[in-house]
Amino acid sequence: MLIEQSKLHPQSLEGQIAVVSGAGRGIGFETARALLWLGARVVIAEVDESLARQAEIELGRQFDPNKILALTTDIGDEAGVKQMARSIFEHFGQVDIVVNNATVTPMGAVWDVPIEQWDRSYRVNLRGPVLLAQAFVPDMLKRNYGVFACVSSVGQAYMGAYESFKAAQLHLGNTLDAELENTGVCAYTIGPGLVHTPGAEAGIRVLAPLYGKSVEEFYELSQAHILTVEEAGTGFAVSVALASQFRGQEISSRQALIAAGISSAPDKTKAGDPTTFEFDSAAALSLCRRVKDTLNEQSSGWSKRSVFERQWMFRDFKKNAGMPVDQWQKALTQLETVLESGDALTAQQMAIPIDNLAHYYKHLMQLAEGYEKDPVKLSEQKRIMQGWVDEVDDLTRSMHQ
Repeated sequence: MLIEQSKLHPQSLEGQIAVVSGAGRGIGFETARALLWLGARVVIAEVDESLARQAEIELGRQFDPNKILALTTDIGDEAGVKQMARSIFEHFGQVDIVVNNATVTPMGAVWDVPIEQWDRSYRVNLRGPVLLAQAFVPDMLKRNYGVFACVSSVGQAYMGAYESFKAAQLHLGNTLDAELENTGVCAYTIGPGLVHTPGAEAGIRVLAPLYGKSVEEFYELSQAHILTVEEAGTGFAVSVALASQFRGQEISSRQALIAAGISSAPDKTKAGDPTTFEFDSAAALSLCRRVKDTLNEQSSGWSKRSVFERQWMFRDFKKNAGMPVDQWQKALTQLETVLESGDALTAQQMAIPIDNLAHYYKHLMQLAEGYEKDPVKLSEQKRIMQGWVDEVDDLTRSMHQ
């Protein structure tokens, strides 16, 4: 198993109860398998009864069957989710982890996708995660511990009926993070990347011709970004074990694998490889360190302010930069580590919203215009802040060469 290559202990999640929706096959199945290796007890929440039982049997061959519970559940049905929750609480007593893996992937132009498919996508990709949050987060709060993982995806044209609700699920994760601040319950969002799952392949059979490509050509164009099903699922599982360092963030399976000490990035450095990246990792590393040093210096300065000023500054930063200072520091440290390793592909795929820092610094410039009346001082302050914006913009450009 890939999870065995990680730096995590086999019993990192011992005694914890995990609910994985859509775990009958694909990424969900591999997530459940890796979570079991990590010591968790796993609930397979699957709408297809035959897949649920098949997964239960297969996982029971590899792990203690008493740690596995398969429940046939339509996560978009409120009564069904409540019944599932009652069954889990009766069987295991609690739920510590929810991974919102279940998905449907309708493809096509906005005007071509039948409204019934839009409704089904909403039901599975957004309504379901909300119902799971309502079913399990309150008990997590009572015990002041839990992990709620949303699942995002990066979309483009002809994917609106799928991506609109995946984007909403990302916002759900961000909202939960804000509401769970200062608690022991973590919410974050993870994206698997492009993976050869049955659902993805069905969607790409529709999507590829709309781009004038065959299915094979479509996959070939994205070859450098494809993960195996096991890599994606293992990424989900290790992100749970490392949830405290990812809370409030949108990350990728590849990023989680790197954080857990698993390198899945393909070697694109061989001479003659047409997909070799023209990526200056040394320059990107230097910029990353400058951006991190700037943020560390600012954070240190805020910490020395009065209680009221300090609280306001940290809240204002989180509001405008998208996540708290400490999470930004961790994210930049993770990026720095990947850049130090020279792993250009992973660095480019890490879902760190660097642009948000530039947005925050531009926000500071606007604030300065309202507070500083001395034109000379204002000009100097704006010059310094523009330098911060330029550093972030340069890092962003270097990451997308």
